[in-house]
Amino acid sequence: MDLVEVIPERLHMLRFPIGQAYLWRDGADLTLIDAGHAGAAAAIEGAIRSLGLRPEQLQRIVLTHCHRDHVGAAGELAARWGAEVLAHRLDAPVVRGDLLVPEPVLLEWERPLYAHGLTVPQAPPTRVDRELTDGEVLPFGGGAVIVHAPGHTPGSIGVHLPSHGVLFTGDCIAGVGQVMLGVFNVDRAEAIATFGRLAALSPSVACFGHGDPLTVDTTAVLRAAAEAAGTETH
Repeated sequence: MDLVEVIPERLHMLRFPIGQAYLWRDGADLTLIDAGHAGAAAAIEGAIRSLGLRPEQLQRIVLTHCHRDHVGAAGELAARWGAEVLAHRLDAPVVRGDLLVPEPVLLEWERPLYAHGLTVPQAPPTRVDRELTDGEVLPFGGGAVIVHAPGHTPGSIGVHLPSHGVLFTGDCIAGVGQVMLGVFNVDRAEAIATFGRLAALSPSVACFGHGDPLTVDTTAVLRAAAEAAGTETH
C-alpha cells in the first residue's frame, strides 16, 4: 500500500493494488473515506501510525458504496477501534450482507477489467451504524455534505467538503489515465447524470476511487469530462 499526501496535515490517499481510500484529519479526529479490501486493516493502521497519529483517533468510516475494494477492511477497523461505519441507506443492506451486490451492466471493453477486479478478496458482512441520505451533513471537514450519486450502485455517494473545496467521488468518476466516467455501472445513464451533478459542485480537489486525485483546473476538467461522457456512443 502506498501513502500519498494530497493536502498537507489534512488529507492522504491510501493506494492499494486495486482501489484506494482517503484519510481526512481534523486535528486529533480522523475520518476514513472507504476502507480498502479485506485484510488491509493492518496496513491502514500502519499508515495512520506513520503519520504520528493513532488508530484509536479514527472516528468514522464513510463508505462511498458497497463494492469489495471499498468495504473490505471497514468491519475489522471498526471492531478494533470503535469507529462508526456509515453508508447510504440503499447500499447498507449489501454492506451488511443482507442483499447481494447489484450486478453491473458491462460494456464489452469493461469485461476483462471487471474479472480482474473480482480478484480482490470478497468483503465480509460489515455492520453499518448509520444509514445516510442525500443532503446530510456529517461533523468533519467543516461540514461534510453527503451527495447521493447513483448509477455505479444504487446507493453510491459523493462526500463534499465545501469549506475545503474537496470532493470524494467514490467510483462515480475515475482518474485512471484521464478523468472519465467510472466503470461497472448498474445504470450508465444515471451514472452520467450523476457525473454532471458532481462536476457542478466545482471542487478544487477531486478524490476518485481509482486514479490520482485531481488538484489542477479541477472544475474545468470535471465539467469537460462530464460533457464528454454524455456524448459518448458505445
